[in-house]
Amino acid sequence: MASMKAVRIHHFGDEGALNYEDVSVPEPGRNQILVKVLAAGVNPVDWKMRKGGYPSVDEADLPITLGRDVCGRVAAVGSDVENCSEGERIIAFIGEGRGAYEEYALVEANEFAHMPRFATTNEAAALPLAGITAWQGLFDHGNLQAGQRVLIQGGSGGVGHIAIQLAKAKGAWVATTVSGSDIELAEMLGADQAINYHEESIEEALEPVDMVLDLIGGETQEQSFAVVKSGGILVSTVQEPSEALANLNGVRVAWFKAEPNGRQLADIVKLVEDEKVKIVLNRIFPLSEAAEAQRVLEHEHSRGKIVLELL
Repeated sequence: MASMKAVRIHHFGDEGALNYEDVSVPEPGRNQILVKVLAAGVNPVDWKMRKGGYPSVDEADLPITLGRDVCGRVAAVGSDVENCSEGERIIAFIGEGRGAYEEYALVEANEFAHMPRFATTNEAAALPLAGITAWQGLFDHGNLQAGQRVLIQGGSGGVGHIAIQLAKAKGAWVATTVSGSDIELAEMLGADQAINYHEESIEEALEPVDMVLDLIGGETQEQSFAVVKSGGILVSTVQEPSEALANLNGVRVAWFKAEPNGRQLADIVKLVEDEKVKIVLNRIFPLSEAAEAQRVLEHEHSRGKIVLELL
């Protein structure tokens, strides 16, 4: 059986728990494709899983390969897959139980979309999880409509910078919080109001909004209730919002975990191809340096996405 390189964890811990090792190349099932990975995105869920802080992964599941974002070339197609052929380039947000930090990855038929034209493989690998998280938060859970006002907490990160652009493409008015060094980036992405959270209070700087997309949690989330209109909604992907604060302010809340969705991903790809969504890259690392990539994402300020490149 052929072997490949993969980055796996055999126990929970810091970056030292990541092992760059040889594993067998998997065989695709009837509804799967085998993808030769060209690049893999690095996301907060990866280091949370590595540290043992992800609820659906416990000791009994180890060892596992990390990574949920992939851009690659189709190497083999399952017998029941009809919407792609060998050699095509695709992107996917991979479901739980499989990984992307490896030379060949398994992707379900309903998870992928064709790679955006004109995008590089690194840019394409940065899109799936961030794009789908932003899409599902804004539209599936927040029901954001054209003409509404939305605040995106954390607009310069992997999800946030995509969320700004998706909301603008929908026709919403968009405010976002960023550090002072990212004000120009937020404005370039289309934000109508960029708030330096180091220097400004959102309650003082911002008129009430119909929706908050919280990508930060903690005190930032609690403070967000003050700027949501009565009857509006606060949606978070990082922490369950307080029902007590929601009731006190007359606000609805939602907490969600993004799920792979190839149809939604294809819609996001179309927006990239129409130049309505730009993908911002932070740093690129080789697969063998996945530990350093996770360290940077977890402990340093991140503008845009970090990607692992497989040459």
